[in-house]
Amino acid sequence: MSAFGRRGGASGTGGQRPSFGVARPMKGGPGLVSLTPDPPAGGGEQFPPIESMDMAGDILPGSMDRSDAMSRLTERQAATNETATNKTEGFEASIHRIKEQVLPRLLERVDPEAAATLSKDELAEEFRPIIGEVLAELKINLNRREQFALEKVLVDELLGLGPLEELLADPDISDIMINGPNQTFVEKKGKLQIASIQFRDEEHLFQIAQRIVNKVGRRVDQTTPLADARLQDGSRVNVIVPPLSLRGTAISIRKFSEKPITIDMMKSFGSMSDKMATVLKIAGASRFNIIISGGTGSGKTTMLNALSKLIDPGERVITIEDAAELRLQQPHWLPLETRPPNLEGQGAITIRDLVVNALRMRPDRIILGEIRGAECFDMLAAMNTGHDGSMCTLHSNSPRECLARMENMVMMSDIKVPKEAISRQIADSVDLIVQVKRLRDGSRRTTNITEVIGMEGDVIVTQELFKFEYLDETADGKIIGEYRSMGLRPYTLEKAKQFGFDQPYLEACL
Repeated sequence: MSAFGRRGGASGTGGQRPSFGVARPMKGGPGLVSLTPDPPAGGGEQFPPIESMDMAGDILPGSMDRSDAMSRLTERQAATNETATNKTEGFEASIHRIKEQVLPRLLERVDPEAAATLSKDELAEEFRPIIGEVLAELKINLNRREQFALEKVLVDELLGLGPLEELLADPDISDIMINGPNQTFVEKKGKLQIASIQFRDEEHLFQIAQRIVNKVGRRVDQTTPLADARLQDGSRVNVIVPPLSLRGTAISIRKFSEKPITIDMMKSFGSMSDKMATVLKIAGASRFNIIISGGTGSGKTTMLNALSKLIDPGERVITIEDAAELRLQQPHWLPLETRPPNLEGQGAITIRDLVVNALRMRPDRIILGEIRGAECFDMLAAMNTGHDGSMCTLHSNSPRECLARMENMVMMSDIKVPKEAISRQIADSVDLIVQVKRLRDGSRRTTNITEVIGMEGDVIVTQELFKFEYLDETADGKIIGEYRSMGLRPYTLEKAKQFGFDQPYLEACL
């Protein structure tokens, strides 16, 4: 296997001299025996035959199946950067136009306070005759399908989140990104695409943003133009409004699937191998202290939720987050959430305040949604003071970088502790680092499972148990790789032995 992730092969034979301008990456080397049969004398796989080139050394049309990588870059550079906008057409556009005419007249005949007490189904029943009257006044005739669609749109507008309801109901959508009233993107199966919804204007979008954050006791306006919130299903929401957002109100929603994802489901998706799944299950059940590391949107919270399924139902679990989005299935689970400052800038409760308080609440495990600052030190203290099995997530690109970030977060706080002491605290507290990554084809993979062994001098020593190795890429851009076990005896075997999992743990790692 070469460094380019492809099997080595012999270069062209027959004595033909290839043009240096068209050579592809070498697929073998001196002294290496090729495992593939020799290519035909006409030129082989590595170099195109001379007959397919003109005298200047350029490849003639049809001589290569794949377009050259540099030509793709040239096309991308030449492409126009027109701003994509949402365009509602056909049936949806007609319903939207009718809604704009019906809504003002409908609001004149409805008591908003009474409407707020009804469910969506009850409100639709109450609206049906009133909508019929308004349509008769406007001399608009609708068939059955159009009338049902209009009722749904109007109810969503009054009780729900307006045009967003359609996107939130789509199970294939994982992210919703609203860049002002005229542009909305969604992520489907790891790929971004423009959505067909539209908002009336900036005021309409701003009202929906306020409705989201007000439900969780927060606010967003010109004095506090940033807000983190959540929807009823736990989906994460971030709102930023003018003057910070120059295109108007921007809303980012990270949706969670209705059915919680488990380790076995992640294995079936190809996110990890069978042995890796076994190790993670044992780590969760054996009360390993686990750090889940990864970039934005890589699946850290999903992994944390999946690992929490292995917690013993008899353990008391406390979760601490900025905006509560973890959904644990344990009976003895207490979620805590931070509080932003009030209008006077007072009364804020930070993650660190909650971690310190949680230590007095007799928890068996403490789970942090994400560590970003000084709370890292308190979390490490909890991990090696009788709260084994604690977990948290952290933004970093590799297990080694994860450790460096934890050191930096403690050093950037007001805690006056030497770097050597911080490193030793991390080495004594953390058992396992699980690195997750979102690859460029949109797939999410568990790329590393790494043990933290201890200290050697002033360096934290780690041992990699599993690694995802990139091999190749298919014609449609799907990444092909291999999950490899390093074949090492795990350092945390003794901890797994206390719970009776030493034999399966050892077999999975070797």
